[in-house]
Amino acid sequence: MSENLIINFTPTGMIPTKAMTPHVPIHVSEIVEAVHEAWEIGITMVHLHARDPETEAPTYKAETYAKIIEGIRTFAPGLVICVSLSGRNFGEFEKRSEPLNLDGSLKPDMGSLTLSSVNFNQQASINEPEMIKALAQKMKERGIVPELEAFDSGMINYAHYLAKKGLIEPPYYFNLLLGNIACAQADLLHAGIMIRDLPPQSYWSLAGIGDAQIKMNSVAIAMSGGVRVGLEDNIFYDGQKNIHARNMDLLKRIHIIAEANERPLMMSREFRKRMCLQDGNGHYGRRQVNC
Repeated sequence: MSENLIINFTPTGMIPTKAMTPHVPIHVSEIVEAVHEAWEIGITMVHLHARDPETEAPTYKAETYAKIIEGIRTFAPGLVICVSLSGRNFGEFEKRSEPLNLDGSLKPDMGSLTLSSVNFNQQASINEPEMIKALAQKMKERGIVPELEAFDSGMINYAHYLAKKGLIEPPYYFNLLLGNIACAQADLLHAGIMIRDLPPQSYWSLAGIGDAQIKMNSVAIAMSGGVRVGLEDNIFYDGQKNIHARNMDLLKRIHIIAEANERPLMMSREFRKRMCLQDGNGHYGRRQVNC
């Protein structure tokens, strides 16, 4: 029997704007509706970025994340929600960690943790060791599970270091992001080395940057991994970049590929059990017992 497929939905990201593609959800209501449509098609979890509705720029504000999470949990109270703690636009710990302060029905289950600094085409995401450790420590204290982001094998090695320090605990969930210009490339060798180096008790999804998205998603589906898919990583539907994708187009294509590979969707409730998360429906974050 094939392993059930983790689908990590990334509807917005930090880069796409309405000028780049009319389909990217920016406003709270747009993001909530995008997740609603995705939930109806079938996803395991959602990786959220919040935006300032006036400028379209990324925002760290907990109040904006709260509105998005509240909207999502009206129709999907069991969906696993991860909030971005990215360092691409914000350098201060207080700002980057602010969404982790949400509690009760607004508490995120997971928070993203990029495992080193990254150079993108025109910008850097700065993740100094002390920042990574501080974010990991706060998530541990708050009972929020890290979504571990690795762009090359060195970042996976740093995850082993964090585990030895007791800052992260199994089971682990990794997003392996391939195809960025300064990191691991979107080919089988790079993907295989990164997967080989993961610590025990790890679940993983492959992401591809730009037109590498469909390639890396397809490899992951064929090799019993999960996928990260959405406009955050790729705004075009075709490799020639003639057709602007909608999130639903990208997601529906994943379901077609998954069906051909006999990979049924991993429901949120199964992922919650595997990741030692509470059951949802009013109870969020990491379970404190029976892990």
